[in-house]
Amino acid sequence: MRRRQVLGLTAAALAAPSVLRAQNAAWPERPLRLIVPFPPGGSTDTMARIIQPKLSEVLGRPIVIENRGGGSGSVGATEAARSAPDGHTWLLAYDNEATNQTVMRLSYRLMQAFAPVSLVATGPLAMVAHQSTPWKSFQEVVSAAKAAPDTISYASSGIGGLAHVSTTLLQQQGDFKLTHVPYRGGGPALQDALSGQVPLFMSNVVIISQHIKSGALRPLGVTTAVETRHVPGVKSFAQQGFADFEAPTWWAMLGRAGTPEPILRRMNDAMQQVLSTPEIRGRIEEQGADVAAGGPERCRRFLNAEVTKWGRVIRDNNITLDS
Repeated sequence: MRRRQVLGLTAAALAAPSVLRAQNAAWPERPLRLIVPFPPGGSTDTMARIIQPKLSEVLGRPIVIENRGGGSGSVGATEAARSAPDGHTWLLAYDNEATNQTVMRLSYRLMQAFAPVSLVATGPLAMVAHQSTPWKSFQEVVSAAKAAPDTISYASSGIGGLAHVSTTLLQQQGDFKLTHVPYRGGGPALQDALSGQVPLFMSNVVIISQHIKSGALRPLGVTTAVETRHVPGVKSFAQQGFADFEAPTWWAMLGRAGTPEPILRRMNDAMQQVLSTPEIRGRIEEQGADVAAGGPERCRRFLNAEVTKWGRVIRDNNITLDS
């Protein structure tokens, strides 16, 4: 009896890798779930809907976009971090995810809960003013804010996000004070910026580019090191006296930590195929961003650097959820 049990266990152990390979080969076995941790209408939702049809075509399964807004992206990320590591739930992370690691108490840690798959795109943030405001340059905003501290408001997609943290750094460097008005994502913030409910808006260019072109929103500065083709004729903050200032926005595809490596590789291969498609690249660039692509290691290094850089700024400026 004991010999038969041992032989049975040995056979099961030998069969396990074959079963796992068969499961991986069959992946995806059902529709995929792509969590977008912001409401519809924001830049992350826009990016997801650009890549969704082609990614679905490449993988041969439907991809269901699930908007889980709230907590500057942390609500959706928490949901993704709870998912089974079977390759059927993915997270399209936004730059807020790096700042959330320091400014929030989270039930997960980014680099432990997720397996980086690929950067998707990077781009500039821009400070824009409603067309009815008197400011024609960012220096005029600085002068007005110094004359009357905390009387000029600016919107962002949420407390502790890159737009908020980078604007805090601008205020620190320039010795002026604005009033922060956080929203539950870029979409809701954009609506109030367009209506003039809030005079300034710090945002990635993806969701405001068409409104800059129409003249509804006036660009005052960008967070790239120098001028960017996505907002032509507008100087970077570094060029306007904020030495070495740079804060690129970004989007990345992440899987659940523990997802089998063959599945992660297949998703990365699919993402590289999607992002190399001229149509997809063109649509992303039209939105005001540049395709970043690259594999898991590049994505991992980039995320680690962002968490470290902005964590230092948050701690140095005592940024909290009440900021």
